[in-house]
Amino acid sequence: MKYFNKKWMMILVGVLSVGQAWGCEVPEIYDNYDEIGCLSEGLAVVAKNDKFGFIDKNGQLVIALQYDTVSDFHEGLAGVYQNGKWGFIDKTEKIIIPFKYDYVLDFKEGLVSVKKGDKWGFINKQGKTIIPFVYDTGGKFVNGLVRVEKNGKWGLIDKTGKAIIPFKYGYLEKFSEGLAGFIQNGKWGFIDSFGNIVVPAQYDYAYPFNENMAGVEMDGKWGFIDKTGNIIVPILYDNAHYFSQDKAEVKLNGETFYIDQQGNRLP
Repeated sequence: MKYFNKKWMMILVGVLSVGQAWGCEVPEIYDNYDEIGCLSEGLAVVAKNDKFGFIDKNGQLVIALQYDTVSDFHEGLAGVYQNGKWGFIDKTEKIIIPFKYDYVLDFKEGLVSVKKGDKWGFINKQGKTIIPFVYDTGGKFVNGLVRVEKNGKWGLIDKTGKAIIPFKYGYLEKFSEGLAGFIQNGKWGFIDSFGNIVVPAQYDYAYPFNENMAGVEMDGKWGFIDKTGNIIVPILYDNAHYFSQDKAEVKLNGETFYIDQQGNRLP
């Protein structure tokens, strides 16, 4: 969630349009507030004198400035913090989930990750615990799955809490183009959402897949692999970036240039 200080906003808007300055849709009127956020589901976070509330796109105060901090609305509910605890309200300011959590994320696919003490679990929009508080990290569901850490190891669970990818990895990246980077015994590889290891853990570092290619590092040199693990661009560069629009920036012997997906140097 983006917050913008009023003084900085005035400087930006003096140079750019409002949309350009924020990079998102914002209310038309915001002069009365110290901070303002982007519109999310029709409402934007505002703050004044260290209290937070919400306004609509016309600048009308919809939810009073009474909370110590808040998050944006997602799926009709917003996390709000008051007297040291988090809960959730709807757009009428009705408390839907009581203030009893130490931290919360945003609702996604009907569930939200919430923290009690030092453990995370998942609740639904009625506040019912769906997945118990046994995890070291929280997360947001994507296509019915979420990556979480448990007892120092990462895995992937579904909405029932069933482990789809077992908790045995040192880290599990977000999925990108159907694959996620993982760490095992200090090395990076790639795994699919069914738990199948597609690229064995053998690299010192790996970027997420983008345009069907992933940058990988081995012994201080970089190259690119495809989704079957085949090395498409040799691992010989001193540095490399993601592929974007069929080209990637690389560095070799102090010179920076672009290559295509076959490793050919571009003019």
